[in-house]
Amino acid sequence: MNAGLKVTRLVASVAMMATLSACGSATGGLGDILGSVLGGGGGAGGGGNSNAQQVAGTIRGVDTRNQQITLQQSNGSSVGLGYNSNTAVIYQNQVYAVTSLENGDQVNARVLNSNGGYYTDTLWVTQSIRGNTSSGTTSGNVQQVQGTVRGLDRQNGLFSVDAGNGVMLTVSLPYNTSTTDVNRYNGLRIGDTVRFTGVYLNNTRVELRNFY
Repeated sequence: MNAGLKVTRLVASVAMMATLSACGSATGGLGDILGSVLGGGGGAGGGGNSNAQQVAGTIRGVDTRNQQITLQQSNGSSVGLGYNSNTAVIYQNQVYAVTSLENGDQVNARVLNSNGGYYTDTLWVTQSIRGNTSSGTTSGNVQQVQGTVRGLDRQNGLFSVDAGNGVMLTVSLPYNTSTTDVNRYNGLRIGDTVRFTGVYLNNTRVELRNFY
């Protein structure tokens, strides 16, 4: 019985070591990727937000459903960063929503570690993709919109519009808005009738292209 017990314990030990090895490899792979992205040391302590790092890269996608930004580094590696409603996009000293980001924008992201996951609370746009193109947006169809201003959020560059038939839209200013349109926005008052062109981000969210 002692021999059988030893064999049983040996088999159990080997199985446990194999399991731990497999788990270590999986975690190590993800840790290596994010560790290299963050310059190392980001996940060692698991101590929440104390070890913020900055990551430079190019925007390759914004998943609004899952609240995740895909950032590609200069070496070609990509990493997914979580975000929330408080995450700020800063361009030319003005604050914008994450939905203002476009594929190709170059950013510096402040990355934090929370419970083993990585997210960003601030992104600084160092170069806008629109600065490299003649005009327009990289995706979506520009449409004409008309309605009555029902709300203004000067801090975040937003205003809400009653477009009629029970449709309420939230309109955001992109970070390369022309001076003429910025002045027009700053002059808006609740109750004003506005006409503008924009791109629908979803059924209730529109990004401004220009007033007319």
